[in-house]
Amino acid sequence: MFKDPSYYIQGVLDFNRLMLARTITLIESQLSTHQDIAREVISELLPHTGKAVRLGITGVPGAGKSTFIESFGTMLTGLGYRVAVLAIDPSSTRSGGSILGDKTRMERLAVNDMAFIRPSPSGGSLGGVARKTRETMLICEAAGFDVIIVETVGVGQSETTVASMVDFFLVLQISGAGDELQGIKKGVLEVADAIVVNKADGDNITRAKLAKKQYETALHLVTPSSPNWTPPVMTCSALEEKGLSEVWDTITQHKKIMTATGELEEKRRDQSMSWMWFLVKEGLETWFYNHEEIQKVLPTIKERVETGNMAPTRAADELVSILGKELLF
Repeated sequence: MFKDPSYYIQGVLDFNRLMLARTITLIESQLSTHQDIAREVISELLPHTGKAVRLGITGVPGAGKSTFIESFGTMLTGLGYRVAVLAIDPSSTRSGGSILGDKTRMERLAVNDMAFIRPSPSGGSLGGVARKTRETMLICEAAGFDVIIVETVGVGQSETTVASMVDFFLVLQISGAGDELQGIKKGVLEVADAIVVNKADGDNITRAKLAKKQYETALHLVTPSSPNWTPPVMTCSALEEKGLSEVWDTITQHKKIMTATGELEEKRRDQSMSWMWFLVKEGLETWFYNHEEIQKVLPTIKERVETGNMAPTRAADELVSILGKELLF
């Protein structure tokens, strides 16, 4: 049962792990009464946010994302940082449930007192990225976490969506034939702040170095997202925990440059505005489909469009005009 907003606010600020989990559950709830409480909780916690490093990680299947995040997160906690991992799981299209296997895939990090792992069902929205990830990120920041890692399933537009909510977007790759084209899209290259070739160990070291050169060539073909930062390509072995400190040094250097130039503050402002307009559009869409008059006429209009008896433009105009009339009166 959900309670008064102050119950969640104080629990988060006190870094009560149980209350942190309950607050995120509140935020993820679809019930309107819960959403009213959630909005108040987020508003009150907002002044306590903004200090963490927001890191997005994506990668091709088999790139070793879970191993990398566990090794990287463990290294950071060893340095004294508190790390939150928001791992977005693919939802079941039938039940709406999710696999939620991240805590079993990151066994060491899951039992680390300095870390917090939150698997969240994507709900099929935003190309696999959970709708509430942004709010969850703010809650974790208010709880005092220093690094927030958002892991994407790497499906559809989820990579670019995650890139639009973090400070640093890391693309994890592996070596193989045609590395510069292997599972990587131009759109991902354009938003990447760094590419890391994982599994640079054993007999794979030479191939990883070759892949590094190929990705560097690929990056020369796209325009960097920032005039103040050129995305580097690095190699690492998450399994052997090699090269991870260099990755962290790159992230901290990026933050230093972006902060000094004012670009980080501007980026976060732009991200907040983009998210606001997205929610406005989503709210209007929800209002549209829940409108009583729309529900009455929509089946007939859809049938007429499908049978070719009404032009889609005419159908759209008629549907929108229904809402327009309500706004006039």
